[in-house]
Amino acid sequence: MAAELDETARAIVADHKGILAADESAGTIKKRFDSIGVESTEETRRFYRGMLFTTPGTEEHIGGVILYDETIRQSADDGTPFPEGLAAKGIIPGIKVDTGAHDLAGFPGEKVTEGLDGLRGRLHEYVGLGARFAKWRAVITIGEGIPTDGCVRANAHALARYAALCQEAGLVPIVEPEVLMDADNSIEVCHDATARTLHTTFDELDSTGVDLEGILLKPNMVISGKGSPVQASAEEIAEQTIDCFVRHVPAALAGIVFLSGGQSEVQATENLNAINQVGGPWPLSFSYGRALQASALAAWGGDPANADAGQAAYAHRARMNALAVAGEWSAELEEAVTAS
Repeated sequence: MAAELDETARAIVADHKGILAADESAGTIKKRFDSIGVESTEETRRFYRGMLFTTPGTEEHIGGVILYDETIRQSADDGTPFPEGLAAKGIIPGIKVDTGAHDLAGFPGEKVTEGLDGLRGRLHEYVGLGARFAKWRAVITIGEGIPTDGCVRANAHALARYAALCQEAGLVPIVEPEVLMDADNSIEVCHDATARTLHTTFDELDSTGVDLEGILLKPNMVISGKGSPVQASAEEIAEQTIDCFVRHVPAALAGIVFLSGGQSEVQATENLNAINQVGGPWPLSFSYGRALQASALAAWGGDPANADAGQAAYAHRARMNALAVAGEWSAELEEAVTAS
């Protein structure tokens, strides 16, 4: 089992591939659809996600797709279940399994992710539906006096419990301890919060007996808060990120797939490219949601006649990010495509 998990984890990030995070909750995808004036219904969600999943050629750049509970039960226009269609293209299907971040009792302004109750049974059902990996997101907020050690420890413990249950069920766990970039903090404050979070998370994973070679880490980059008057350059983000991760992430890990955390599409690609130009002992890839989909969503606009345009926009972003994983992306490549 351990060898199989290791093989799956490494296959997801092999050959500069990354992950499409298509696991938006009903509320989140409604906001995305609202932004283009499209009603969020089961059918519009199915069509949109099916458009992405069936995009020709993306299997060259996308190694895995994270699905939502609704989506893993849906099918493409030809009746093929989404997990089956993805697997046929060589893309590994995954599933979001947490039930969201909720207020952490006794810790004002902080959250803890829930969903451990009944998780063992849900994981076995998802395996039967075709999932081969899973995802659980913890949310760590930066603010006055936070994150506290209590919040970091509570989320790290839940991530470790989830990861152990995944490996028991034969699923590769994606461990996502996200330090949010929504405040006005400096990059140095983000470095400190990320270091504490990673250290505690791997301490809990070790205590729970999780096999690190059979997991993927989905972290934030070390980056300035959105409201900070000083925004770090891509080069500084890369240096601070690799410094933090080399100190706190074991080399045995199968791979790191960064989240975009609200960065624009090109920002997320540029920063990932800079990180790979510094490099580390693990594959340094991506697990992007909005940073892979924003252009595709806008090009589609809710009109089935625009599906080809939506697919072209998604395929472009997948290719750009795969180039970034190789450290070979450039702004000129973006401009050349825009000009054409």
